[in-house]
Amino acid sequence: MPPPLAQPEPNPSPSSDGDTALSSAVDAIITRFDAVNAVRDHAVGTGRQIVRCSANAVRALHREDHDEAHALLATAAELLAGVRASTAAFPTIASAGYVQDAAKEYAEAAITASLLQNRPIPGPAALTVDDAAWLNGLAEAGSELRRDVLDRLRADRPEDAERLLAQMDAIYAVLVTVDFPDAITGGLRRTTDQFRAVLERTRGDVTLSIRQQRLERALARHEATMELGRSAER
Repeated sequence: MPPPLAQPEPNPSPSSDGDTALSSAVDAIITRFDAVNAVRDHAVGTGRQIVRCSANAVRALHREDHDEAHALLATAAELLAGVRASTAAFPTIASAGYVQDAAKEYAEAAITASLLQNRPIPGPAALTVDDAAWLNGLAEAGSELRRDVLDRLRADRPEDAERLLAQMDAIYAVLVTVDFPDAITGGLRRTTDQFRAVLERTRGDVTLSIRQQRLERALARHEATMELGRSAER
């Protein structure tokens, strides 16, 4: 009779030392992930607050309520500084879209405040925001001026409207010189194209308004001259 087939030996079970090392490695990763997740959650939540404060600051600026705008901007700046500090050790979170969007909204509000008050525009270092966030905030601040231009026209303040339009022109002139891939600029080309459309509509509105005002003044002068002539004839 043939000899019986040898039975395969069972696989050796992992040693207890191996189990301990594996568990320790995973536990360490989980600990690190917990820390990253906590920082991310804080950045997301705080970013929403920054966006709200910045949006409310812009609305206050449109109402020419500069005190409220400055208070909201101060709050947004403080919150952004906190996000910067908490994400300093986590570059992936610091460069994430939700952090950059919050920085862009803050930059937009701060730049809008400077433009409406005819003050020098603060640069990215002064606002502690990245270059791409600052450039996109600058473009959106330029677009925000459209509402203020129209408000000045309705309030019969054409000189202020023309000043704001000149600021919009100056902003567009520098933005079109930034020619880099969107991955570097954060989609600046698209934001600049949108701003250009807003600028052209605003320029048309200002031109029509000024022409109408000139025509009205000319008619008023003509009527006054005619009235003087009739008075002289009488």
